[in-house]
Amino acid sequence: MSTYSVPYYRSPPPRRSPAASLLVVLALVTLLVSAAGVAWWFWPRGPLGTSPYAVPRAVTPAGELSSDEKATIALYEQASPSVVHITNLAERRNGFNLNVQQIPKGTGSGFIWDDGGHIVTNYHVVKDADVVEVILADRSTYTTREVWGYPDKDLAVLRIKAPKSKLRPIPIGTSSDLKVGQKAFAIGNPFGLDQTLTTGVVSALGREIESVTGRTIPGVIQTNAAINPGNSGGPLLDSSGRLIGVNTAILSPSGTFAGIGFAIPVDEVNRIVPELIGRLAQSSAGRGEIVPPRLGVQLAADQLAKEHGVTDGVLILQVVPGSPAAKAGLRATRLDSAGKLRLGDVIVAIDARPIQSVKDLHAVLEQHEPGDTVAVTLVRDGQRQDVRVTLEASR
Repeated sequence: MSTYSVPYYRSPPPRRSPAASLLVVLALVTLLVSAAGVAWWFWPRGPLGTSPYAVPRAVTPAGELSSDEKATIALYEQASPSVVHITNLAERRNGFNLNVQQIPKGTGSGFIWDDGGHIVTNYHVVKDADVVEVILADRSTYTTREVWGYPDKDLAVLRIKAPKSKLRPIPIGTSSDLKVGQKAFAIGNPFGLDQTLTTGVVSALGREIESVTGRTIPGVIQTNAAINPGNSGGPLLDSSGRLIGVNTAILSPSGTFAGIGFAIPVDEVNRIVPELIGRLAQSSAGRGEIVPPRLGVQLAADQLAKEHGVTDGVLILQVVPGSPAAKAGLRATRLDSAGKLRLGDVIVAIDARPIQSVKDLHAVLEQHEPGDTVAVTLVRDGQRQDVRVTLEASR
């Protein structure tokens, strides 16, 4: 059987138009020119190059720092060794080998109170901590289980076993003579960035904030020195580098600083911290809380009371329903039917001890225990009278 092959025909290549050929040529020329430009730009030209601009800029001599800048620098250098970084640690058992692990629950700031190893911070920073880690300014680290807190005031004292040579107590000022507009400085560890300095002014005085227990903390300092998460428990300083408050809270819809921060005034701190240190020294367990008794009243800040003509004693703004004060018939400030402000009772003494300020009243109550009955001397509608009140636990 014969076979045959089919002739194979190759179709001719498509002919390129003159315009397309021109575009290809132009593209090749553009590519070559670009490559030549890149090569020229990066071709070594010696250590200084051929362009007069290919040299480092000359450094402009600095002018002398202003006296304000020098003062801020000196303040930071003086105060920062007293500021510490605090980590709240929870202990958990590993599910595989049952070893105890320490898990960070949160961080904050604090400061060295004395050379006995006492550290002051906010109560909410160390609340429910199994162990507290304290990092000093020189990065040395100490852990402690010795913690005494005052939840109603959001203050706590820790004790670490550090040599005195490492402990730089912070200078203490007063908050009784603060003026709105004077400078304020905050040092702390916002977002874990330790030893951060922010500056501002005292924005307002006599503010009130809510503690972790829901009770009001009166007489608080408002500042616009930036306070962020991690600043809590750190110091607020005046221009002399003295402690004037403990940074505690911010008012912000976003949770970060919005220009309004609050600090517990140093006069309150200087009253409470010695009490916490004393409780800590007497405790065999090495930890605990102060739970003061209560009357069940909200008091006007001293300055506000004076603005309403109260020059002796403390003015009751509100009486908590069902509280000891309510049961004893104490009266709150109110508006009458005509819309006129009627001042409440003014407490002028407890157990014959004169009460001139909110601070005086708290100092007296803290010497009592829940269940104690006290004689409250008050002024109502210009008349002085005595009322007996049985104190209850604050929560």
